[in-house]
Amino acid sequence: MGYDVTRFQGDVDEDLICPICGGVLEEPVQAPHCEHAFCNACITQWFSQQQTCPVDRSAVTVAHLSPVPRIMQNMLSKLRIACDNAVFGCRAVVRLDNLRSHLSDCEHNPRRPVTCEQGDGLEMPREELPNHHCITHLRAVVQQQQARLAELEKTSADHAHQLAEQKRAIRQLKAHLAAAHSAHPDLQRLQEPREDSEVLQWVSSLQPARVTRWGGMISTPDAGLQAVIERSLLDSGCPASVVSELIENAHERSWPQGLATLETRQMNRRCYKNYVAKRIPGKQAVVVMACENQHMGDDMVQEPGLVMIFSHGVEEM
Repeated sequence: MGYDVTRFQGDVDEDLICPICGGVLEEPVQAPHCEHAFCNACITQWFSQQQTCPVDRSAVTVAHLSPVPRIMQNMLSKLRIACDNAVFGCRAVVRLDNLRSHLSDCEHNPRRPVTCEQGDGLEMPREELPNHHCITHLRAVVQQQQARLAELEKTSADHAHQLAEQKRAIRQLKAHLAAAHSAHPDLQRLQEPREDSEVLQWVSSLQPARVTRWGGMISTPDAGLQAVIERSLLDSGCPASVVSELIENAHERSWPQGLATLETRQMNRRCYKNYVAKRIPGKQAVVVMACENQHMGDDMVQEPGLVMIFSHGVEEM
């Protein structure tokens, strides 16, 4: 739609007036034969009803339209127009070809982005600033973040439950296979993968251990201590393929739910005596392997097992 004629200084040439809306041409185009000019939006809307020139009714379609001559574009550019924000106090009168750049910087533009300087630094349209309240906004942001956190926690809990179910199924399958081997010696050819056999052989070679001070377990062993334990595991014959997993499980970030927090460790400390634990040779540390602790819940053991490092309180049985 065209510009309101009353916004312009002086008279406007009638050739620059759109015959459809009666305003000064905006983004003008013209018909190819009769050369009548129209606002692009006006003629496009006109063509949705009929395919003729609005002035002389000659046949025209959108595909036939072309830009107006340069001389007409120059005439339009030189017209001087009042700012769109005159009703908001702007008194600027600019050339039509400079109107867009002026509007982007006009301090009276109610949609111009401004920054709240009262506390939260939020950027918003200037017209919204008088009704903006920092505390209300920040409270809404906190509520949104809390809702998002709750959603993430629920998703994480769902994933953890699925993982626990998968681990439980794997343990049950291993238990069934072990029972089948015991009941039917002729099925010994159905051996577990070589890696699992190596793990079982290594675990069997370790000395059973008893932990007397569960409260001395180190929840976040530093890199140096982890390196010492890793070296001891390798020296004891632990398959290299599982060493890195065991060392990762020595840190509380990888512990199962039954060990995850100080509160759960205090609540479950009597259950820990049911662990089948093996001494890591020469160290105040034990391994609790999943293959030997199928009697413990999934919230107590991780695959392939846990390395528990203590400041004191580990004895060989």
